Amino acid sequence: MLRRVWPLLLIIAAPASSAASVQAPSPRLRQAPLTEREHQTWKTPKRAAEFSDVPHVSARARCEATQPPEALTTPDPLLVPTGTGLKVKVSFIIGADGRVHSPLILQSVGPVGDRNVLRTVRTWRYRPATCNGVPTEAEGKIEFSRR
Repeated sequence: MLRRVWPLLLIIAAPASSAASVQAPSPRLRQAPLTEREHQTWKTPKRAAEFSDVPHVSARARCEATQPPEALTTPDPLLVPTGTGLKVKVSFIIGADGRVHSPLILQSVGPVGDRNVLRTVRTWRYRPATCNGVPTEAEGKIEFSRR
């Protein structure tokens, strides 16, 4: 008899134990009015970018004719307003395929802002830098700041 009843007891006892572990919602922090948040969200960040070649140890010939990478699609990231002086610096490699590799935050604004910036930078596409007409890697650094 007990062998037939114990699965039923388990099914009844499981929802009761999980209901007891539910926590009350924490009080919400005061948020800025909607119009103020929208105004901060729609501000476009100011950019400052610089590029440099990535030297390779195995490279035999020197580059005589170099071209820096050319931005094809580089949408602005959504910067979460966390106060004044918002500034994010990112370093990344532009591969010979024109894609962004290894983005790294050099100056942070917090986990949420950093995550948004890295997610956006990974989607960027470039016409790769060239060395004597051959696509090559280049290092890029970019700084976003609030205007």
